[in-house]
Amino acid sequence: MTDPVFVHPIPTEVLAGNPVGQRFQLTGAEAKHADVKRLKDGEALVITDGSDQAVRAVWRGPQVEVTEVLAIATPRPFVTVVQAIPKSERAELAVDLMVQAGADRIIPWESARTIAKWSGKEEKARAKWENAARSAAKQARRLRIPEVTSPARSVSQIASLLGDAKGLQRQVLVLHESATAGLKSRDFNCDEVVLVIGPEGGVSPEEIAQLAELGGEAVVLGPEVLRTASAAAVALGAIGALSTRWAAFSD
Repeated sequence: MTDPVFVHPIPTEVLAGNPVGQRFQLTGAEAKHADVKRLKDGEALVITDGSDQAVRAVWRGPQVEVTEVLAIATPRPFVTVVQAIPKSERAELAVDLMVQAGADRIIPWESARTIAKWSGKEEKARAKWENAARSAAKQARRLRIPEVTSPARSVSQIASLLGDAKGLQRQVLVLHESATAGLKSRDFNCDEVVLVIGPEGGVSPEEIAQLAELGGEAVVLGPEVLRTASAAAVALGAIGALSTRWAAFSD
């Protein structure tokens, strides 16, 4: 099994000069996590800030001792998931599954046919998604926690949250059961893939047309119609196998 991951700020003074051999103490929730895991002296662990800094260390309770500085690579293609907000508990399940499968950024989407709305509770709802992403990233031993953006309430807002694609090779793929092109037919030699996942009622024809103006293409994932909570995870698995994202683990 790989080393357990703790998400905790790494002190600036530790990273200055030669970090190997430097010690610092876990605090707050991660200190409690270490207590729960009952780490033994000398046991290996990984500490990441969830963004761009990570180290491997050994437990010297109540401190950790750095043994290696880890590089956090950006996968290619980078995958952004535009996820129509599922109902109730399926929302956090969707985030959990897609983060385990490798989502790099998550855009919550109040689509035309979305039943669940964040109006009046956006801060609380977004925090739940962020917590689900953090927990799933730790479980999956990920060093970078995917960003959960503010919600998009229109296709134009999706475009704004995606940002300027100038200089980027970006594909926008809309999972849709009536599409004729399969996901396998796409060329994933690009910088970013944007996966658009509709609600249980599907993406509306108007939204399909608007997404097409952004360069979006409708694709079908497979013979089964998946629930909105699981579609992104399955698609991410397929992209991992069809692109260089999982190259280090291929035959």
